[in-house]
Amino acid sequence: MKKVGIVMGSDSDLPILQKSIETLKGLGIPCEVHVYSAHRTPDEARDFARNARANGFGVIIAAAGMAAHLAGAVAANTTLPVIGIPCKSTNLDGLDALLSTVQMPSGIPVATVAINGGANAALLAAQMLAIEDAELAAKLDAKRSSDAEAVLKKDAAISAQFND
Repeated sequence: MKKVGIVMGSDSDLPILQKSIETLKGLGIPCEVHVYSAHRTPDEARDFARNARANGFGVIIAAAGMAAHLAGAVAANTTLPVIGIPCKSTNLDGLDALLSTVQMPSGIPVATVAINGGANAALLAAQMLAIEDAELAAKLDAKRSSDAEAVLKKDAAISAQFND
């Protein structure tokens, strides 16, 4: 199975990416995690992206706040799918990061999830890998069913409390 590369612009982004890591591990997907800054360590970020396919990665998740150029910088150096997670900061509540991540020029796509959307980034990466992996697709189907059952249990509890 291909690995998912996870890069963050700062270790302050780790709480957001912890959701990605836990989700991937729960699905049995191997991942490798790094801190690379698009601005402070551009050579390392570039080298990681350029060598990702050869190093066994199938998808890369990149999270950053504020200017949030990491996902775009990574995408500019690989043809693997890149999923950007804009991270909320004290400035503009993450809107700056969202716009920096989603507004990529034609030819360099970055799939973008919600601000602080670590779990959805991992699920989207899993769906991409599951295109060619029936076992992983079955795990995703089972997760969807389990998630639906959890909601219906909550509905039953609320209905019993408030409905005649």
